Amino acid sequence: MEAVTPQPVCAKEALALLNCTVETPFDRDKCLRLLDALRSCVLEKKVKKFSVAEQSHAAVVPKSKEKP
Repeated sequence: MEAVTPQPVCAKEALALLNCTVETPFDRDKCLRLLDALRSCVLEKKVKKFSVAEQSHAAVVPKSKEKP
């Protein structure tokens, strides 16, 4: 039997908001809707604090081109 990793509380909403902030072009109205969705989730689930698990690839940051 495979182990099932539980989904962190409000993870889907938090990830959607984070990804919205890096989209180009930036859609402020969309991000505000996602913020409202996250806020509703944390109130419903009574979340007191978020934490980020340590991962080697938590964010993808493109390498900048250095000028010689």
